[in-house]
Amino acid sequence: MEFVKPTIEYAELAPLLIVLGGACLGVLVEAFLPRGRRHVVQVVLTAVVLLAALATTIWVATDLAVVADGAARGLLAVEGTIAVDGPTVFLWGLILLLGLGGVALFAERRLEGGVSAFAGQAAALPGTEAEREASTRGLDHTEVFPLLLFAIGGMLLFPASNDLLTMFVALEVLSLPLYLLCGLARRRRLLSQEAALKYFLLGAFSSGFFLYGVALVYGFSGSMQLSAIAEAIRNDTENRGLLLVGMGMLAVGLLFKVGAVPFQGWTPDVYQGAPTAVTAFMSAATKVAAFGALLRLFYVAFGADRWSWQPMMWVIAILTMLVGAIVAVAQNDVKRMLAYSAVAHTGFLLTGVLGVQGAGELAEGQVTSLTAVLFYLVAYGVASLGAFAVVTLVRDSNGEATRFDRWAGLGRRSPWLAAAFGLYLLSMAGIPLTAGFVGKWAVFTVALSAGAWPVVLTAIASSVIAIFFYIRYIRIMFFAEPQVGEDTAAVVTPSLLTSATIAAGVVATVVLGVVPGPVLDLATRAGDFIR
Repeated sequence: MEFVKPTIEYAELAPLLIVLGGACLGVLVEAFLPRGRRHVVQVVLTAVVLLAALATTIWVATDLAVVADGAARGLLAVEGTIAVDGPTVFLWGLILLLGLGGVALFAERRLEGGVSAFAGQAAALPGTEAEREASTRGLDHTEVFPLLLFAIGGMLLFPASNDLLTMFVALEVLSLPLYLLCGLARRRRLLSQEAALKYFLLGAFSSGFFLYGVALVYGFSGSMQLSAIAEAIRNDTENRGLLLVGMGMLAVGLLFKVGAVPFQGWTPDVYQGAPTAVTAFMSAATKVAAFGALLRLFYVAFGADRWSWQPMMWVIAILTMLVGAIVAVAQNDVKRMLAYSAVAHTGFLLTGVLGVQGAGELAEGQVTSLTAVLFYLVAYGVASLGAFAVVTLVRDSNGEATRFDRWAGLGRRSPWLAAAFGLYLLSMAGIPLTAGFVGKWAVFTVALSAGAWPVVLTAIASSVIAIFFYIRYIRIMFFAEPQVGEDTAAVVTPSLLTSATIAAGVVATVVLGVVPGPVLDLATRAGDFIR
């Protein structure tokens, strides 16, 4: 047997390689640099790595080749295991931008009196002398920055995966650092560790389902590559049971990552218990990466068997929107409210997945399902990152004040911050002149064009329900009086890092709502997945 040297397209994979290489360099910094100098070095290193990856992503986007039919741009790299095409590059850019926002929130030290929001010593048990000593010494857990880079590296690989084995590796690379990050909160450490354990255990089960699905689909098609699976589906009329069970198990793994019903149970507990900076990054970037992988899997590999998986997606989208919107009404904690809001937005995104895939099947001027979902991911990612960034600043003597009643009168004490949070909520509600309105219009339109009107009607009803709990927070911030004898939350003045993150999110939310054309055009020019 002769060994054939694999061909690796290093230039096209540069963003991915830069991020993973920077993560390894961050580990070396932790090993060899004195503790007192690590924070600044890690922040600068992480920011430079992400900026370099973003610059190379733009370069790759301008250099993509056009395939013979002119409908899709890109190439298959590493012997066909990674697809570098228009949607991949679009998602890479979005993940890296959200990653930069995550770095800014991770680096914030002013809110906790000169230290970060992460535990000084993760190995110290909560309430022990070791933990008190680490806190007294002002220790910082700077390992969070290479963990962040490893997670981003997995997120970049996830939507680019062109075979099932690579997709599974990417799923684990992005998940394992997040499990660790969720358990590293400086305050409420027991709650944080509980969140990490729940996320890890449920994530391990979902990964098991995904891997079992990989085995079954491989047994059906004889290949791991998505294009070969699609070819087998078109030509093989036997073993349909094997295919359907495998498809369902793969769906479980991906639907868990996006937080769809009935796999959403981890979402509120993890969002509440994790450090809010981690929640902000995870809520935005993980959803982008997971939906990119879900779209590639179901459009490229299972697109020829659309009538088998669409009914399942109809039911899941409807349940996800209703459960997310209805349960969010009963929440009195802002982080749990935003968590159930994220569940509802997963349902809205799944509504877009049900739309028409090809531009040739639509009337002139209509957007494809892929374009609509990509724009929605931009709108939601910006709003979610900004909203959680605001939550980090509203504090009382116990740290972050996330209880509903503690926000009473916040609009009079800090009108600009309350206005920013209100804008993010209005965007999530889909109010006109915000990015969320354009995103919902796009996904509803493509779903209607595909005949999924029951899902769209449910989405509209869920949006109406969601308006209630979004407006409730705006009302309590601007029009409610604090209860007599109750402590109210104050706003801590942040550093430029958090302020810039919130301000950038506000600008993006308004600009995308008023002038959505450039980003919609960019998503349209990304074309379709390589098949």
